[in-house]
Amino acid sequence: MTNAEAPGFQVVGGTERSQGAFMTLAPGEATGGPDNRHPKSDQWLFVVSGSGSATVEGERVALEAGDLLLIAAGEGHEIGAAEGAPLVTVSVYAPPAY
Repeated sequence: MTNAEAPGFQVVGGTERSQGAFMTLAPGEATGGPDNRHPKSDQWLFVVSGSGSATVEGERVALEAGDLLLIAAGEGHEIGAAEGAPLVTVSVYAPPAY
């Protein structure tokens, strides 16, 4: 399942140059995977609340509220929420990915 198909994913606006989206993952839920890529778009993912992890090109990174993660264009990635609380994020894609 791609982010665009995920129930907790919503593109909220954008221009020809960038796009913003909210994503909420339930505790223990994950989205993406090694084949989840935005070939031409960088993704800046900001963690609003909760915690979890991102696996980007096979490297796992812990995520917690206040973190900002750059997923460069073309990098395979998966985002997952830790158990206990939803993971709420805001992403900016430049240029738009969806």
